[in-house]
Amino acid sequence: MDRLCCFSSSQLGEGRPYSSSGKGKSYEGVIKFGFSLVKGKANHPMEDYHVAKFMQIQQHELGLFAIYDGHLGDTIPSYLQKHLFANILKEEEFWVDPSRAISKAYEKTDQAILSQSSDLGRGGSTAVTAILINGIKLWVANVGDSRAVLSRGGQAIQMTTDHEPNTERGSIENRGGFVSNMPGDVPRVNGQLAVSRAFGDKSLKSHLRSDPDIQWTDIDNDTDILILASDGLWKVMSNQEAVDIAKKFKDPQKASKQLIAEAVKRDSKDDISCVVVRFRG
Repeated sequence: MDRLCCFSSSQLGEGRPYSSSGKGKSYEGVIKFGFSLVKGKANHPMEDYHVAKFMQIQQHELGLFAIYDGHLGDTIPSYLQKHLFANILKEEEFWVDPSRAISKAYEKTDQAILSQSSDLGRGGSTAVTAILINGIKLWVANVGDSRAVLSRGGQAIQMTTDHEPNTERGSIENRGGFVSNMPGDVPRVNGQLAVSRAFGDKSLKSHLRSDPDIQWTDIDNDTDILILASDGLWKVMSNQEAVDIAKKFKDPQKASKQLIAEAVKRDSKDDISCVVVRFRG
């Protein structure tokens, strides 16, 4: 049983909405979330997807939150939205060793995507996933440059690792790839991809990794906010700036909208997606 409410969107021509927003809360109503997504200025369909919901399974309450930022089309992030959390929860070890279950599910999901590349296409996607177990333990994993930031006592704590070509150059070169650094452009794997880990990207997969970095933490009384967002936000805003903006709003949906509005104001041209979870108050 999923719990999600108050969804709204604005349509722009064919296909997916160019903006969408919504909110929901845990079954006890203590933990609230809001999300917003806005299409960027590039001349292609919206490629960001999200998950934000609570569900009950085996007498546990799980909060499932994710951002998937696609490239070369939206088929891979759409696939991840449908399958990644389901694959994680299917792992028998999930309740005793969540980290191992998450890692195995990321790998199996990527293998499934690659095996269906004739249907899913040549694109790829980042992922940042957050699983909140019974409101007290948080497991965060990521591949690529979509990021999760936790606020504890108002201080921003990055829970993910940005997987960028320059920082993982050794791994890429050991696999026979290279990192380009063209003037006026960001570093790219084989002159193409601006992240060093991703789901999909079959043509580059021999030079890419898709294993996630995973962190976990306890949700204590000082933990107030969790923000998940695609790089359309983080390119123009520091972790602490994002926390400072989100903290001003008791309604996490309003917080997510304000974060995106501020990123647009700062001239972010990319698709921007954002999930804000407020743990109390």
